[in-house]
Amino acid sequence: MGEIAAIQKFDFSDWAQLAQDDPQAFEKRRQQTIESAISAMADHRQHRMHCLQWRIDQERNLAHSPMAACIKISRMMWDNVLGEHGLLESLRSIENGNTIALQPANANILSFPSANC
Repeated sequence: MGEIAAIQKFDFSDWAQLAQDDPQAFEKRRQQTIESAISAMADHRQHRMHCLQWRIDQERNLAHSPMAACIKISRMMWDNVLGEHGLLESLRSIENGNTIALQPANANILSFPSANC
């Protein structure tokens, strides 16, 4: 299922009712939905998305209230858009013809003798 189809299928009332009636079932469904969305992504993006979801979950666990968690996660998002090396800076760099931000870092490649097994 595509991202747009998944968003259109989302029923907020259903989720809200589940959260109120059975918080454990809500949490299980939330985790399954997130894992399903990550699994549908290209392989090379899945690890990063799992790491991001872990960080979001940690912020939720550390927050003293759901609203505090929401504010912290919202700030994380805006930092990634507006902050240093964020999306806006990258887009402006590309717009100005500067592709340095898109080039991979240089690395020394070491050679090792092959093992005779």
